[in-house]
Amino acid sequence: MCCSGFLKIMMFVFNGAIFLAGAAILGVGVWVEVDSGSLLGLLETVEDAPDELSQLANVSYLLMGAGAVLLVIGFLGCCGAVRESRCMLMMFFIIVLIIFLVEVAGAIVLFVFQGLTDQLLMDVEIQVIKEIRVKYGEDEKMTSRWNATMKEFKCCGYKNYTDFDGSPFLDQYKSYPDTCCFQNVTTCTENNAGASNIGGCFQKFMDLIEENTVIIAAVALGIAAVEIAAMVVSLILYTKAGKKD
Repeated sequence: MCCSGFLKIMMFVFNGAIFLAGAAILGVGVWVEVDSGSLLGLLETVEDAPDELSQLANVSYLLMGAGAVLLVIGFLGCCGAVRESRCMLMMFFIIVLIIFLVEVAGAIVLFVFQGLTDQLLMDVEIQVIKEIRVKYGEDEKMTSRWNATMKEFKCCGYKNYTDFDGSPFLDQYKSYPDTCCFQNVTTCTENNAGASNIGGCFQKFMDLIEENTVIIAAVALGIAAVEIAAMVVSLILYTKAGKKD
């Protein structure tokens, strides 16, 4: 009886962690979706984009879906432990196992096909720069999103100021966006933009990820450990519940 009570407490702890992780992921997904200045939001403005690029633009929906599933799993695990329901405990185990296997498979695919990922990034760069040179300064939605992103990340274009060469904005104003030059520059000419050497938004975004790599890896490993522990505890409770029947 004491052992059973301890297992229930551990089940609550593990599922509480899963529930909180789901809430956090759901929150991030909502933030990415409503944040018009997000770099991912710019991908929605790219026409004739590869299928992989279009899917990347919908990453917010993927995050919200994953967060919602984790919330349901956390609730299901707690209910199964309290009621000692074999059906709920087994359902919890199967769902967590599927998610864990998908995570492992995704990690393997990313590792094996790293070269293809690099090629995809090159294709994205070419397509996005093409869009900038055709639409920036003419398409109001696309221009406002780029302005918001460049202001937020303190960056210039996707790669650098040359991304705006030949754009409607440069043709009309004979200057580059203000974010491509230092603040003390009156007019952001080509010489001033080159001297300022403001980095591109993609590199700033990657730098942000690299700065938090340890945190991201720790969270991923923590979630994997909690999933394994929760599966083990749920199986033990499932077995004990079966003996009572």
